[in-house]
Amino acid sequence: MPESTELLVTCELAARRGAEELIRWRSRFTTREKSAHDLVTDSDLASQKAIHEVISSAFPEHGFLGEESPDPTQLEEPYCWVVDPLDGTTNYVHGFPCYCVSVAVAEAGRVVAGVVFDPIANNCFKAALGQGSWLNGEPIRISRETDLSRALVAVSFPPEIHPDSPDIQAFLRISPACQAVRRTGSAALNLSYVACGWLDAHWAAAIHSWDSAAGVLLVAEAGGVVGSFAGNEYQLAQGDYCVASSPELFDQVQALLK
Repeated sequence: MPESTELLVTCELAARRGAEELIRWRSRFTTREKSAHDLVTDSDLASQKAIHEVISSAFPEHGFLGEESPDPTQLEEPYCWVVDPLDGTTNYVHGFPCYCVSVAVAEAGRVVAGVVFDPIANNCFKAALGQGSWLNGEPIRISRETDLSRALVAVSFPPEIHPDSPDIQAFLRISPACQAVRRTGSAALNLSYVACGWLDAHWAAAIHSWDSAAGVLLVAEAGGVVGSFAGNEYQLAQGDYCVASSPELFDQVQALLK
């Protein structure tokens, strides 16, 4: 059984290696469409390949679930690495400097270590189960804000969204209730920002496990709460994540999403 320290070191090494590929491929990648609003680039693929090489070298027997090779059955393995090689692909394609690499590892379906690395700001967010969360080696905690009217809140919308979408209706309810709403285009960074107190809350109607695995652990280990629309605990395999915030703000945000 690997130690959490060893797992966390591998998370960071893999995330930084993937980020190197993102920087290397910047301005010379080609882009393909998964759908009209969901892109994949050579950079995504090169980053995931580099990440997988780091992980498989250290833990060849472990499962691997990546955005560019989504096989949910991998989560049934005793250990499974959950990876988004480029969270914020559309930002990356447009040169908008808000994207990251997310690498986490789950033991029996529970995330035990995770890293979100922002190569532009050179910010490394990391967490280990029961040990806390850190930003560039310094401990971090969630915001102390308890009043939604003073809160800075972020949202992650799905790639395809329509005027009558429940996501838009939720936005129209939450926006006037809080101080401001932000949409960064990166769920992993949103969660990281909640963990360190730069954001007070984040919500998403549905989210992939590779987008959220590391970030959810960051929030929890920084003193925050993550739950589903129904108020249940976050489940890695279900993708029903709803709100990440302080315990005080959680109920206030969730009430507006029902």
